[in-house]
Amino acid sequence: MDEVTSRAAKIRLLLMDVDGVLTDGKLYFFPDAAGNTIETKGFDSQDGIALHWIHWYGIKAGVISGRNSPATVERARQLKFEYVFQGTIEKVPIFEQILADAQLRPDQVAYVGDDFTDVILFERVGLAVATANARPEVKQLAHYVTRAPGGGGAVREVCELLLEAQGHWDKILEKYGLPRS
Repeated sequence: MDEVTSRAAKIRLLLMDVDGVLTDGKLYFFPDAAGNTIETKGFDSQDGIALHWIHWYGIKAGVISGRNSPATVERARQLKFEYVFQGTIEKVPIFEQILADAQLRPDQVAYVGDDFTDVILFERVGLAVATANARPEVKQLAHYVTRAPGGGGAVREVCELLLEAQGHWDKILEKYGLPRS
């Protein structure tokens, strides 16, 4: 078992940044009927189904994002995230709060990020993942770098890695009547 698989086998909680991880990082602003500005962003549906899969096998999920966004709150609700923290770039106190609430050790947590504000958690978690579109400096500090970009399947890739490492991937394939590739 290689180091990444060994780390992934221990994960009980997947935490993520949002912009550049669950999305491609683009923000869309448009006016509503009253002339107020509404922000939205696009989320990848394949990331979504994979986040449901890990939930089936007892792996919790959550986000820690520097931006406040109603779209993030709604997506987290749809995906049954246990943790949704927004509006702060100081991620360490939130991480410590989540650890205490979840009653987990740091090595049981994976974190997916793409930018400088994420690396502070990379040195604290069991599995640090950078997306393909992450800053080069961030990729250098990650245990694993996805082939897919944020908002384009990166989270799906991480979920599959966790499911494979924990012996659940064959069960997913079997559920859908698919052979092992």
